[in-house]
Amino acid sequence: MPNYWLVKTEPSEYSLADLEREGQTRWSGVTNPVARKHLRAMVPGDEVFVYHTGDEKQIVGVATVVVAGEEPQLNYRAGLPRPVTLAEVKACAEFADWELVRIGRLSVMPVSASRWRLVGQLAKTAEK
Repeated sequence: MPNYWLVKTEPSEYSLADLEREGQTRWSGVTNPVARKHLRAMVPGDEVFVYHTGDEKQIVGVATVVVAGEEPQLNYRAGLPRPVTLAEVKACAEFADWELVRIGRLSVMPVSASRWRLVGQLAKTAEK
């Protein structure tokens, strides 16, 4: 059973569209010690939400970990049917203690299986 993660990226620097075009990338440039610890915990087969920061603030797609390490290699898997905004996440009580809500500057974080499923459900529904 895979683990689930979320990685943040500034879309003007590197976006989901860039990952889709390239097919894969090494996730590098992370300096925060907690975020780096999370990167080192990733193993092949883990699933990763890609979150656009900056003006967007939304979960936009999914990647898969194919190579573990300090800078894991991620392969593009898919865009979400509809991006899930940070405002939507903050509006759900189920997300209240998630790092995405509590620690806004953390660029790599775990996602529980229940939260992974809930984000997937939100991405398939019309925005509120």
